[in-house]
Amino acid sequence: MTDLQFADEVLDRLQERNPRFHARSYIFVLQALHWVIQSLDAPRHVSGQELAEGVRELALERFGPMARTVLEHWGIHDTEDVGRVVFAMVEQGILIKQDGDNPEDFSGVFDFEEAFEANYPWEARP
Repeated sequence: MTDLQFADEVLDRLQERNPRFHARSYIFVLQALHWVIQSLDAPRHVSGQELAEGVRELALERFGPMARTVLEHWGIHDTEDVGRVVFAMVEQGILIKQDGDNPEDFSGVFDFEEAFEANYPWEARP
């Protein structure tokens, strides 16, 4: 079995258990985790709030004013959904959690409309 076949099987299992989330949502959250880890001075555990903020930052960086639309197309409508994606990956053994970590860590980190529309940094974009 190749790495790609393995990845496809894992994504298929994730989607079977959580059909509301597109496969890209899992990949994007993993990319956001990598984004956050790279920004740290030293490797350490990343909190739910930090990861949710990383999802916001990476989405704005990659998708600009379409960030909210893209995330919602993938099934991510709020920061609680980011937590649901993360804990689905924890259940599949893709990510690990610490004893104190729980889905509520992602609750209400930011409001999608405010973060992606009302407070969109128009002046920062070319």
